[in-house]
Amino acid sequence: MHPPGRRGPLTTGSTLAGVFGPQVPSVTATAVEPDVYLLDVREPEEWAAGHAPDAHHMPMMEVPVRLAEVPTDTPVVVVCRSGGRSGQVVSYLVGNGWGNVRNLDGGMQSWAASGRDMVSETGQPARVL
Repeated sequence: MHPPGRRGPLTTGSTLAGVFGPQVPSVTATAVEPDVYLLDVREPEEWAAGHAPDAHHMPMMEVPVRLAEVPTDTPVVVVCRSGGRSGQVVSYLVGNGWGNVRNLDGGMQSWAASGRDMVSETGQPARVL
């Protein structure tokens, strides 16, 4: 059973569960639904090299001053390269009242490895930095 406001499988055996504990809800790349708000918190050069086509870019350090841009009424999946920074952002958002956020387990590395679509801003083939 999933908590209210959360859809899809939550990963309790996350690769980062030992770091963040069970309070950071996670989802696998293959379970991310097409209608979620995908929040990419990587740095600009990482974003430019490759990101999910419908993702929204907000570098991690900008999150505190851009909180109003993070939806509260739709599922949000936060992503970085491997899941560490995004786990911190999910923890921060949960601590500030967001109940609709999940960490992408394994980050963009798992997104790419699972064959999910990626685009780049550089004119080169998309890749994860």
